[in-house]
Amino acid sequence: MKNFTLIIGGIYGLLSVVLGAFGAHAFKKILSIERLESFETGVRYQMYAAFFLLIVGYILKFETTSEKWISILMIAGTFIFSVSIYCLAFQDVWGVNLKFLGPITPLGGLFMIISWGMLIWYFAKAKF
Repeated sequence: MKNFTLIIGGIYGLLSVVLGAFGAHAFKKILSIERLESFETGVRYQMYAAFFLLIVGYILKFETTSEKWISILMIAGTFIFSVSIYCLAFQDVWGVNLKFLGPITPLGGLFMIISWGMLIWYFAKAKF
C-alpha cells in the first residue's frame, strides 16, 4: 500500500502539471472562462492530493486498516472530484450533457475531507 500510495501521488502530481499547462495554453482557446476556472480547480486539488499522498506515503507504515483508508479515500476522492470537474468543464466542447456528474463531484470532495480528518486523528493519537 505504501508503494501504491507513492506511485499514485507521483502520477497525480505529473498529471496536474501536464493538465495545468494545457489549461494555461491550449484549453484557453476552447473553454469559457467559467469552465476554465472549474478545470483549474480540479487541477489544483489534484496537486494538493499529490503532495498529501507523497507525504502520507512516507509517514504512514500502513499497518492498520485506518492508515490504509487514509490513502484509499484520498486517491478515490481526488479521482472522483477532479475527473468529474474535468468532464463537466469539457461537456460543451464534447457536445454531451454530463450534468449528472454535478452531484458526484462533492462526493469526491467528501472522501478527501474524511481522509484529512482521519490523518488528523492519526496524528492526534500517535506517540512520536
